[in-house]
Amino acid sequence: QRQLVESGGGLVQAGGSLRLSCATSEDTFKFYARAWFRQAPGKDREFVAAISWSGITYYADSVKGRFTISRDNAQNTAYLQMNSLKPEDTAVYYCAAGGSIGTRPNTYVGWGQGTQVTVSS
Repeated sequence: QRQLVESGGGLVQAGGSLRLSCATSEDTFKFYARAWFRQAPGKDREFVAAISWSGITYYADSVKGRFTISRDNAQNTAYLQMNSLKPEDTAVYYCAAGGSIGTRPNTYVGWGQGTQVTVSS
């Protein structure tokens, strides 16, 4: 049973933009931190961005200034706006929810199924 559902992935040229969404029907997650991770083939899952319930944000250095995480608590949805995309951003992107905020996957208790983002050069 999926707890979080991502959407918005796709194929885009370098320099382009995509907006990912992460929706959930789990009422508990409305008060949880939300995060985005990504995993490229043959690599470990890596932290991208996180946002607390109150809106405090954290970013990986590799995406700082290009990606923006946000959330709509009324809709219980988190977003990741990705601008100036690079081929090295190509990965499966996962959203997560957890009672605390952090950069490690084991911080989070709820996960989506992932959405593919492919950036062509």
